[in-house]
Amino acid sequence: DLSEIPDKGKVLTQLSLWWFEQLVDIIPNHVISTQVPDAVAGRAVLVQRLDMVPVECIGRAYLTGSGLAEYRQTSSVCGLPLRAGLQDGSLLPSPIFTPTTKAPLGQHDQPMTYAEVTAKVGIAIAATVRDLTIAILERGNEIAADRGILLADTKVEFGLDTSRPDARGNPTIILADEVLTPDSSRFWPAATWQPGRAQDSYDKQFVRDWLTSASGWDRSSGEAPPALPDDIIEATRSKYVEAYESLTGQTFA
Repeated sequence: DLSEIPDKGKVLTQLSLWWFEQLVDIIPNHVISTQVPDAVAGRAVLVQRLDMVPVECIGRAYLTGSGLAEYRQTSSVCGLPLRAGLQDGSLLPSPIFTPTTKAPLGQHDQPMTYAEVTAKVGIAIAATVRDLTIAILERGNEIAADRGILLADTKVEFGLDTSRPDARGNPTIILADEVLTPDSSRFWPAATWQPGRAQDSYDKQFVRDWLTSASGWDRSSGEAPPALPDDIIEATRSKYVEAYESLTGQTFA
């Protein structure tokens, strides 16, 4: 059975709603109303139907994860050359846009160059989603820094509102799905940041660490992962709540 993290849906929804407000001067979002049936209250919202941009828009302020793996092989990420000597957790000279494909369920997203994004969605949309991704990452880091948190990287989803063309006749680009949550982003406590090693994190790291070490589960076996122990579930929930409370300054109800 898949182990559920209690309140995860509520934390991600409430945190996204908070961030949408912090970003509203940069980009409109898809939220229509938070008035939803009681069965999903607090963890669902009514949103606008959009044509989604078929690209995973990823911005990186620090080098880690799949970006680090690609850098170690090619000294670049998504076709962007980076200087030599960067480590796990290194601050990049400036934030970079490192998009990937939107792979079907069960398959892995593949890195894309900016030229490939342009070929897929056109010059205007490619430039806009690149600039918006970086702007969202920078605003996120600006706000998180005041709370002692670093935003290493983030994945953003955009949709097209074809009913509202902009001044040039292009569809209006809308921020959709979730934004700047521990599921779509890597948040690190600034106090313990130290390049050259894996960083402490406000995300699913407890789950990953347990699955890849203590559980004995082999990811390549094709077998379903085992159920999570109660202490891992509780520690993961606590991290999500801590991220919400640290970022928003509000108590999670």
